Amino acid sequence: MTLIITSGAFAPNGEIPARHTCDGDDVSPPLSWSGVPETAKSLVLIVDDPDAPDPAAPKMTWVHWVLYNLPPDDTDLPEGVGSAGLPAGTGEGLNDWQRTGYGGPCPPVGSHRYFHKLYALDVRLADLNNPTKRELEQAMADHIVDQAELIGTYQR
Repeated sequence: MTLIITSGAFAPNGEIPARHTCDGDDVSPPLSWSGVPETAKSLVLIVDDPDAPDPAAPKMTWVHWVLYNLPPDDTDLPEGVGSAGLPAGTGEGLNDWQRTGYGGPCPPVGSHRYFHKLYALDVRLADLNNPTKRELEQAMADHIVDQAELIGTYQR
């Protein structure tokens, strides 16, 4: 089986509804996945935008959401999930607003792509104390057994 991530809010490469952006309620979209390898001990979710600030001249990747140690037997995250609604033991990392939790698309110019990346790891990570995306990627580097991504777009 291959790891797959989907959303009931938007199709692959489709437009993310305004509800899930800074122009709407800024709530996370519902996400679900399947095909988690039997060897997986945890899952990681990273949502980022490689088109910041301007897709015509990107200068950075803006991080919107960082979660780790999601249980491998869970299959989804509901719309608008916050810290209290995350599965037990899930760790949160810092986004580029320097806070935990979801921060939706809010592009200053142009149509941006938002990558929802799901990783299956062969370990459960230690408590990383609200890591940045980079710190989390370093911790999981040699432990990825499968990965999937879902891309959504948004333009203001």
